[in-house]
Amino acid sequence: MTERRLLLVNGPNLNLLGTRQPEVYGATTLAEIEARVSEVAKESGLKVRAVQSNHEGALVDAIHAARTDCAGIVINPAAYSHTSVAIADALRSVGLPVAEVHLSNIHAREEFRHHSYVSAVADMVVAGAGPLGYEMAVRYLADRLTP
Repeated sequence: MTERRLLLVNGPNLNLLGTRQPEVYGATTLAEIEARVSEVAKESGLKVRAVQSNHEGALVDAIHAARTDCAGIVINPAAYSHTSVAIADALRSVGLPVAEVHLSNIHAREEFRHHSYVSAVADMVVAGAGPLGYEMAVRYLADRLTP
């Protein structure tokens, strides 16, 4: 791998950030988050490939593809956090460090949101920090990837 790259994965409904329930998810758009993640990653010499999908299989495929050209994964699995064994298994299968991000504090919301299958795979989890959580995740992975 000549370039060090992170895969940024965003799950279902996150394409509506900025307009979807701003009282829960804030006013920042996904495009703004992706741009900020790229800026923060660049500070550590990392590039970012961003993917968002409302389809579980597309996210699994993107995670699988990361094993050939990425050094780590930042993921906000959104609702798939609570339902997708497939995404958790995909993350396990690629053997890359994983940082899980949630804009809202999932532990302060409905009970079904308190459990995340991805958290059992993740090296770190940040919830409730809004868009700043993505920056924290990138910095964590950058630090971990520094020889």
